[in-house]
Amino acid sequence: MAVVAWVWLRNQPPAQRKPAIIKLVLAAGIAMVVLLAITGRLHFLFALLAFLFPLLRRVLPSLLTGSLAGAGNDRAKPGSQSHVSSDVLEMSLDHDSGTMSGKIVKGPMAGRELADLGENEFLELLRYCREHDEDSARLLETYLDRRFGDSWRADDEPGTDGDDGDDGEGTRDQGNAGAPLTESEALDILGLKAGASREEIIQAHRRMMQKLHPDRGGSNYLAARINEAKEQLLG
Repeated sequence: MAVVAWVWLRNQPPAQRKPAIIKLVLAAGIAMVVLLAITGRLHFLFALLAFLFPLLRRVLPSLLTGSLAGAGNDRAKPGSQSHVSSDVLEMSLDHDSGTMSGKIVKGPMAGRELADLGENEFLELLRYCREHDEDSARLLETYLDRRFGDSWRADDEPGTDGDDGDDGEGTRDQGNAGAPLTESEALDILGLKAGASREEIIQAHRRMMQKLHPDRGGSNYLAARINEAKEQLLG
C-alpha cells in the first residue's frame, strides 16, 4: 500500500501534491482507526488524540485552508473565458473546452458570427483583414487553424497580404496593431477580473499557455498576446 501510494503521489501534478498528501494522510488515518478497532486497541487512539489535540487545533486548519486555496488557484473557474479583440474581430476562448468563437465588428460582414460563415466568406474576410488590419488577419488565421487545421491554406490565395501600396499601411496604422495592451484588455485575455492577485495572474498565464502554446497546437500570435498580458499586469 505504501508503494502504491508513493507511485500515485509522484504521478500527481506538482500543484496538486499538497491536496494529494492530505488525502493519503486521511486514508491512512481511517485505516489505522479500523485496524485499532478490530484489534481492540482503540483506547490508545483516544489517548493519543487527547495528547495531540492542542497541536492539531492550531496546525490542521491552516494546512487545509492553504491546500484548498492552492488547488483553487490552479484550476480555472468553470465557464470562464478569455477575450481577444482586434480592429475587425472579437474572439473568445472557452477555458473548459478550448474552443474559439468570434464575431465580426467591422467591415462588410460586421455583426456576423464566424461560426455562420462559409469557406468563401472566410477567405473574403481574411483578404479584408489583411488589407486593413494585420492583427485581425493573424487572429483570424489562428481561428481557422484551430477550426480547420491546415486545410484552409490550400484555398488561400498568395500575395494578398495587404502590403501593396500606401493604402494598406495607412489603414493598419488606424487599427490597434502594435499598440500596448490596456489593463482591461490584459485582464480579458487572461480571463481575470479587476483586482486579480499576482498569483492569480501567474496561474492564469500558465493555464492559457498550456492550451495555446505553439508546441501544443496554438499560435505564435496568441502566445505573444498572452505573454504581453502577463507583463502588463505584473509590470
